[in-house]
Amino acid sequence: MQITGKIRQIGNTETFGSNGFRKREIVVTTEEQYPQHILIEFIQDKCDLLNNFSVGQDVKISINIRGREWTNPQGDVKYFNSLHGWRIEGAQSQKPAAVPPADTTIEDEQDDLPF
Repeated sequence: MQITGKIRQIGNTETFGSNGFRKREIVVTTEEQYPQHILIEFIQDKCDLLNNFSVGQDVKISINIRGREWTNPQGDVKYFNSLHGWRIEGAQSQKPAAVPPADTTIEDEQDDLPF
């Protein structure tokens, strides 16, 4: 699955626990009738993928959706979803490149083919 939009925010890499788990968050704003601010997490070695990007840049991010169940101390079951990024690239402009007008002359249309 992919999300395309403009980078609104890039967080710093955070490290958790004694095993050195790393996470870095990015917020991307979609460009549609009702823009959405989407939080995407990059974890472990994928955190470094964000180093070459900056706020305001158009990007396309490949994601996986993750879900988990949690039971609070009162016994209530809650469900959480997260988006994990695994690839990010600069988005290409959706506008087609201008095609120069064809400059054909009668000489160009004639050929020496025998058939």
